[in-house]
Amino acid sequence: MAWFYLVVAGVFECGWAVGLKYTEGFTKFVPSLLTVSAMAISFGLLSVAMRSIPIGTAYAVWTGIGAVGVAITGMFLFGESKEIMRIVCLFLIVVGIIGLKVYASSSGNN
Repeated sequence: MAWFYLVVAGVFECGWAVGLKYTEGFTKFVPSLLTVSAMAISFGLLSVAMRSIPIGTAYAVWTGIGAVGVAITGMFLFGESKEIMRIVCLFLIVVGIIGLKVYASSSGNN
């Protein structure tokens, strides 16, 4: 379950990172409320996942999910670059996340 919590925490990290753009410096109430809520959920689930996943692995996976998710969201919502090298680099982050999961599983950390 820890890995499930970690992935969901990463998804909520994407939510709050993208939400920051819509808060306009926390001057818009509803986007600010949603963003802070997503932050709380993300951090809460991350802390639960860290009960059984090593901190370095959990944090790297959490930030990796967030980085890839926000970059992909930026491409589609905000018209950011979709250059092939950018996509290749995002793919490498995903490979790293998978590698951390595989290594953590093989070393006995579920």
